[in-house]
Amino acid sequence: MTRFSATYWIETPDSLEKAAQTLAAEQSSGTFVAVPGETDELKQRHAARVEKIEPLDVITTPSIPAPTTATLFRQARVTVSWPLENIGTNLPALVSTVQGNLYEIRAFTGLRLLSLDLPAEFTNHFRGPKFGIEGTRERAGVNGRPLIGTIIKPSVGLTPTQTAKMVEVLADAGIDFIKDDELMANPPHSPFEQRVKSIMAVLNRHADKTGKRVLYAFNLTAELDAMKQNCETILAHGGTCAMVSINAVGLAATKAICDRGGLIVHGHRNGWGMLTRAPALGMEFAAYQALWRLAGIDQLHVNGIANKFWESDDSVVASIAACRAPMHNLAPLLPVVSSGQTGLQAPETFRRTQTTDLLYLAGGGIAAHPSGARAGVIALRQAWEAAVNGVPLDEFARTHIELREQIEKFGKPEKYA
Repeated sequence: MTRFSATYWIETPDSLEKAAQTLAAEQSSGTFVAVPGETDELKQRHAARVEKIEPLDVITTPSIPAPTTATLFRQARVTVSWPLENIGTNLPALVSTVQGNLYEIRAFTGLRLLSLDLPAEFTNHFRGPKFGIEGTRERAGVNGRPLIGTIIKPSVGLTPTQTAKMVEVLADAGIDFIKDDELMANPPHSPFEQRVKSIMAVLNRHADKTGKRVLYAFNLTAELDAMKQNCETILAHGGTCAMVSINAVGLAATKAICDRGGLIVHGHRNGWGMLTRAPALGMEFAAYQALWRLAGIDQLHVNGIANKFWESDDSVVASIAACRAPMHNLAPLLPVVSSGQTGLQAPETFRRTQTTDLLYLAGGGIAAHPSGARAGVIALRQAWEAAVNGVPLDEFARTHIELREQIEKFGKPEKYA
């Protein structure tokens, strides 16, 4: 019988064996007491199974407050498997099974979903990313380097006309990708349909004039019916890309938009910190991206090197690797590098990841360039050219004025020289 599995980090005042069995029972056929119908045959066929327990540390203070008088708390890495027939090919059922009530169980003073191991029999049911890395590159006409992108700021207050004027400047600057801020949806000062119409008029003219089609990710996040209508609006005006705040709308709604097809779906992970920042709770990005890859998004935020948030460089590098890792029939995700990025982080990003299959987003890193947005875009390309060719930024900047001005503007962190 085909099975799928999940691996967790756990912490418990109980024995590791007891805690692992509690996890398996809670998330399959067991209850806190035997009930009629819970036969040995049923449990044999449908019960979760503890596959592995790897003991780790023992500490004296619980990582999460808990109603216990225990003085020792054992930590371990635990793998549990389930029969695939328990969930069929139902993505929300998968989430309910591998997470569900686990975070509420009294036996745990820490629990974190680390990874999923899903059989091809399950993943083959899902199309996954329709565009991903290759399709995004093809539509943008960009090869051999990261796609350079930016975000429209200020995030609220601009009218469709004002936004379109900013887009025209960015398109003329040579940008590859522009997106709405996640806070910009369908407000009275910038109705979604009017914003799409105004922006696409600019980008369609630009494509006719230059042959380059700039991708614009319109934030269609809303109730499902409105999201579907927003898709049609984007397509009707020649748009190629949409952004979804995936945590806000959920797996099922996101999958419905991805299944519609026609648009590159840019997955914004706002709210992710709530799911992962506490080290003894939540989930790792490896498991997170697998769920959204199954749903069908094409691009997913991974933060960035030397970012403005809490996340470490090691975590960002691991997230980029997870997006690009093989997953049976599913295409890899395009990692979206963002958060306080300029060209100054390009060398360290490339050194640590050894890939240019990235969407590299910079807001102030482009708009705040002393010589304007065009110079900001050029400076980012120059930084990546230097990084890929192993040339120190200072040396490359001697003959590339845009990069030199960017370094002078933002100051060169020694770690990323």
